[in-house]
Amino acid sequence: MDADLEVRPPKQERSRAAWNRVLDAGVAILEDGGYDAFTIAAVCERAGVAPTAIYARTTSKDALFLAVYEHGIADMVAEQDVFADDDRWAGLGPADLVRSAVAEMVGISLRHQRFLGAIVLISAAHEEVARRGSRHAAALADGFTRVVLGAAHAVTHADPEAAVRACFGTVFAATVIRVAYGPAFATSSPVDDRTFVADLGETAVRYLLADPPG
Repeated sequence: MDADLEVRPPKQERSRAAWNRVLDAGVAILEDGGYDAFTIAAVCERAGVAPTAIYARTTSKDALFLAVYEHGIADMVAEQDVFADDDRWAGLGPADLVRSAVAEMVGISLRHQRFLGAIVLISAAHEEVARRGSRHAAALADGFTRVVLGAAHAVTHADPEAAVRACFGTVFAATVIRVAYGPAFATSSPVDDRTFVADLGETAVRYLLADPPG
């Protein structure tokens, strides 16, 4: 990473507390107003710190923004650990396994949609955010694929892994559009989150497990 984007972590407990307030404030600003509202002055005011508390750790607004990005994305990344929890998936039949994997995957995004929506819109013009987002999405895809391939024997495609990854791409794209633009985007009949998750789960089941065409 560019040295100009690095963050110097605080060592003293008081400094760490102040820095965490800065990061929390940055996340809240992105959620409330997007990148246009994200300024060092706004972060300082919301966190109740002087600008020196930021410049002691970073060299620029962009460095601060990336630190806030990592802080905000950390909880989402931690939630992806569900795909490594074998007990969560034990005993599920193929259809329930697929539906549950979709629900977990989409649920992560929906629980963090205010933050993630801002980040998705920013990533179109921010190369480093796009790069990091791609890395996190790839890890999610790997976890999802690992779980759903537990039903590989029931997947009605010649290449089950390719089919599961294609399914992930479809579900992920639909979720990103909803998070970034809202449930009414490109539809005259928006549905609530619960219905959205159920519909995507059923779509995945029909694609992966339906009998192949005659």
